[in-house]
Amino acid sequence: MMAEFIVRNLFHRPVRTLIGVLAIAVEVALVVLIVGLTSGMLTETAKRIEGIGADIMLQPPAASIFLGFSGSPMPIKIADKLREMKYVQAVAPALLQFNSNGGVEIVYGIDPESFRAVSGGFVFQAGHDMQEPNDVLIDDWAARAKHLKVGDTYNLFNNDWHVSGIVEHGKGARIFVPLTTLQDLVGAHDKASIFLIKCTRPEHTADVIEEMRRPENFPGYTIRALKDFMSLMTSTNLPGLETFVDAMIALAVSIGLLVIFLTMYTTVIERTRDIGVLKSLGANSPFIVRALLLESALLCVFGIAAGIGLSYAVRAAFLAGFPTLSIQITSAWIVRAAGIALVATIIGASYPAWVASKKDAVEALAFD
Repeated sequence: MMAEFIVRNLFHRPVRTLIGVLAIAVEVALVVLIVGLTSGMLTETAKRIEGIGADIMLQPPAASIFLGFSGSPMPIKIADKLREMKYVQAVAPALLQFNSNGGVEIVYGIDPESFRAVSGGFVFQAGHDMQEPNDVLIDDWAARAKHLKVGDTYNLFNNDWHVSGIVEHGKGARIFVPLTTLQDLVGAHDKASIFLIKCTRPEHTADVIEEMRRPENFPGYTIRALKDFMSLMTSTNLPGLETFVDAMIALAVSIGLLVIFLTMYTTVIERTRDIGVLKSLGANSPFIVRALLLESALLCVFGIAAGIGLSYAVRAAFLAGFPTLSIQITSAWIVRAAGIALVATIIGASYPAWVASKKDAVEALAFD
């Protein structure tokens, strides 16, 4: 009887119920998508860096894990010193530049030969490697997003580049240009942002790092093993990002809580006479509270299901328009978002349920 009573109450005002479901759906979708976008982009970036194939990365002192913001203060001749070290097989200097024209991306200025020695080379889907000063390589995801093909002209840093090749994604950046050309364009002659180091064997990585950290070599420089880079790419390690994610989740929860509160409070006002009838038939206060909370919980279940569907639909729409985006939807965060929505719903419905339970049966029956 209780179940039928609750279901009938929900469908008595279908528009109001739909608004409540949509509010919870938006709350769930916001939580899932915000976390999915941040974690997806961080994980995908870390995988691309790891996919270069280097064992160690050398950066300037106090360098950020945001590689594009590290600048280029290091002299390129550092590469010669690194190559002389024991167990070092290859060294590839790279100049990184942040580009916000048509999107947010990091451009790698590389020397093709040394980068090939460290990474094993690109997998070409079309075209060939860089041969001229104004040649540019684009990975397949970026080429699809920018609608570029081999032979096209691409304007970057106020320079017209010739697309010489389309390569498979996963080698650090999405756009690669000749190191010397990029140095001339940005005024960083004989400078590099990072040095990518390949050891003779992976197990020699710790020995090379220990030697690099000696006072006579690179004291104070940021030296990272590439295998550890993945663990750094989390919201807790990025200043302000975790706070931003928490703030957006709090905003989503507040929206859901307020809509549920308004929905259930309006329900109590409209059903004042119904509550009076129930009390006159012997329903006690716990029965009234339980009925309204269960009704809110069922509304929340519908909203959670709609929110999960909305999350996947929005992700599909974003990926269709922006192929280089990475939105990672995980079952763990779906469950967490559902739990957050359910708690917010119960909190939002608690006061209206308490108000309903305190109504006097005689006054409620006389309510018009």
